[in-house]
Amino acid sequence: MLVDLQDLGKSFVMEDVETRALRGITFQIDRGEYVAIEGPSGCGKSTLLSILGLLDTPTSGTYRLNGRSVENLNSAERAMIRNREIGFIFQSFNLIGDLSIFENVELPLVYRGMTKGERKSRVAEVLERVHMSHRAKHFPMQLSGGEQQRVAVARALAGDPSILLADEPTGNLDTRNGEAVMDLLSELHESGSTIIMVTHDFRFAKRGKRAIGLLDGQLVNEQVAASAL
Repeated sequence: MLVDLQDLGKSFVMEDVETRALRGITFQIDRGEYVAIEGPSGCGKSTLLSILGLLDTPTSGTYRLNGRSVENLNSAERAMIRNREIGFIFQSFNLIGDLSIFENVELPLVYRGMTKGERKSRVAEVLERVHMSHRAKHFPMQLSGGEQQRVAVARALAGDPSILLADEPTGNLDTRNGEAVMDLLSELHESGSTIIMVTHDFRFAKRGKRAIGLLDGQLVNEQVAASAL
């Protein structure tokens, strides 16, 4: 089991007013699954994804990643796990404008301490995997939105993470580019990647092999796609 959440809760307190963003979330995700977390805006999807990605901590409950309890780790330990175990794909791409495509994908590997030769080989491999090798020397501003998101996927894959977390990966794309990115995620899943995707788009939620529905911070339904049965 890769992800194990038990009775997870998250509350925010502002001016003595407590808001419960997540309440009693319990589910498990196995290695190699493709899970969509769906629900309307404000239901807690992004909060949940932030906790799964160790960008935030729960107020209550437990979170085990790869068999290790992670909810009480210090900031340095969390940063190390994020760098080595988790790949992030954001709605806004988050590419660095003054770095080339190659350098954007390479950057997380620099922090990992890989040699220049190892980095070069790994970046070439993942850019080829997302069909962006021909753009390696370009800069983000020279790419379309769909191409930038492909580069963001390559960056997420570069460290060979245990899990890919995608936060509304098609949110800034038109329909054609959105479909292309979803096709790419399906390809990655078929090749063995574990993917957890947050989306409010029912069409794209159906791409996952399992859908977890949230409403008002609570898990309200869980469905397995017919193709996964």
